[in-house]
Amino acid sequence: MRALFRGLRPRLMAAFLLLTLLGAVAATGASYATARNLLLEDAQDSFMNPLVKDVRDYASRLTVPPTQQDLDQFASYLRGAAVITYEGLRSRGPDMSSVPAEMREALKTSKTVIWQRRTDFVEPAVYVGIPLLRADGSPTGVEVWAWTSLGGPQRAIDSFAKAAWVGVSLVLPLALGLALFTARGVLRPVRRLGAAARALGSGRLDTRVDSRGTDELSDLARTFNSAAEQLEASQAASRRFVADVSHELRTPLTAMNAVTAVLDEDADSLPEDTAVAARLVSAETRKLTRLVNDLMEISRFDEGRNVLVLDEWDIGTAVRDTLAARGWTSSVETVLPDGVMGRVDRRRLDVIVANLVGNALKHGGAGVRVVLRAGVIEVSDHGPGIPSDALPHIFDRFYKADTARSRSEGSGLGLAIAWENARLHGGTIEAANAPSGGAVFTLRLPW
Repeated sequence: MRALFRGLRPRLMAAFLLLTLLGAVAATGASYATARNLLLEDAQDSFMNPLVKDVRDYASRLTVPPTQQDLDQFASYLRGAAVITYEGLRSRGPDMSSVPAEMREALKTSKTVIWQRRTDFVEPAVYVGIPLLRADGSPTGVEVWAWTSLGGPQRAIDSFAKAAWVGVSLVLPLALGLALFTARGVLRPVRRLGAAARALGSGRLDTRVDSRGTDELSDLARTFNSAAEQLEASQAASRRFVADVSHELRTPLTAMNAVTAVLDEDADSLPEDTAVAARLVSAETRKLTRLVNDLMEISRFDEGRNVLVLDEWDIGTAVRDTLAARGWTSSVETVLPDGVMGRVDRRRLDVIVANLVGNALKHGGAGVRVVLRAGVIEVSDHGPGIPSDALPHIFDRFYKADTARSRSEGSGLGLAIAWENARLHGGTIEAANAPSGGAVFTLRLPW
């Protein structure tokens, strides 16, 4: 049950429905109580007021103490609607056993009309006791008793109550509709903000939301837009900085690569320590060159300056060319059938395959396998696999699953560049661990 109310929408709807139901029940209850009292009071007044008037009109004619004949004549004057008692005498009329004993006792000393409503019968009834007083206000002992059924008003009250509860039940569907409409109106800007936040988190820094209005959600939207603008400006500055630095490093690196190439050729003729230093400088220069090239490639992706040059290619041949160009043909087992054609950017496909296979050779060791199927290139190895906590981040920039390899030859950008190139084609790369061990990278392209 708790899971049903975890979202904001069900909680808003539940609160709206509860408030509506409480309001409807309260209004219905108040209306019922008011109508019930009015109907019963009207019925009681319609019975009591004429009776009291008739009693007062006849009282001056009654001799006290009265005889049985006097009591019967008094009852006849009241049209048989009452029973008159005096000490041990009573007029002809209905049985008085239903008159509450406490009322009989109270009327002996009362100087005013008393009445009581009883609801413990099949039909409710009202009982009225009227004392006859002397001129000085003292009781004469003559008592007038009358009662009448309130069944008619009670049936009217019951009908009203039934209609009222039917009305409450009809309010619930309307309340549900209003709750849905209200929740939708309240949550629509929240959903837009959520979608915008997800888009911003995925790298779409130009995302903005409509901030019209003066309510709290509009203020939140304006705050979001301001934060997005600042983030976009900061990111753009960072990208320009990386691009500018990478561009500036290319010229000295080109000269350094030319020098280190000469040192590599002459290393055998140099003293041993000097040769080791020369080879180390050469290796680090090549690594730095790759890092700068990767940074420039990433900056082009960020700036949206990378475009596809599509053409029809035999994918199996393209993959074989990639492996042959890097001397990996003998190190990699392949299943590359001919005739699998695809419309791809040949250079970018080469980058994707080279990064995936190079990563497998570096971290997976021997047993790397490349399999081509329609729309899919699968690269697998028999290494230790990818740690489960690293799988969600394997394509993040500068991420290395094994921190012990922080000084390894890779830049941490290869898989990120492969993923960007796949995305540029409208495809995806998925990373997983094979049941038998080792990592599996699956490239899916819409060729």
